[in-house]
Amino acid sequence: MNSLWRVAGSCMRRTHESWPMMEEMQTPTKTDPSGERTDLAVERTVMAAGRTLMGWVRTALSLISFGFTIYKILQGVTAGVKIGLFKAQDPRRLGLVLIGLGTASVVIGAIDYYKTLKRLNKLSDRDYSPFNFTFSVGMLIGLLGLVLFITILTHTEIF
Repeated sequence: MNSLWRVAGSCMRRTHESWPMMEEMQTPTKTDPSGERTDLAVERTVMAAGRTLMGWVRTALSLISFGFTIYKILQGVTAGVKIGLFKAQDPRRLGLVLIGLGTASVVIGAIDYYKTLKRLNKLSDRDYSPFNFTFSVGMLIGLLGLVLFITILTHTEIF
């Protein structure tokens, strides 16, 4: 039994001595595509974040335009017809709610996009700027929503 342990021990020492050093294991070879795959995964994530922001922008634009349209149409209906279907302030409140939701959604989407690209910049060697065309359009839609919200809130007629 002792001889069996000696043989096993010598085999383990020989195997252990032939293991590559840790530095050698960590250096990528030219045939190792993992770095390229990681870069492509980051690229796909950046594009997905852009598509998500565009979805937020579409949703916000729909809410803002629908809120403004409802406000203007129902404002005209209440001025022409004196039927007690709804109060005079109801179109204004509904418009404010929809415009506020649209503005908040595009701002939240833009913040999420910005944070996602900042996280990806830490993981990647490339620098992905969050201030691109999609982000700019989102901020313009948010600014439009804010202007419309203030316009309706203060009863200012600029449109």
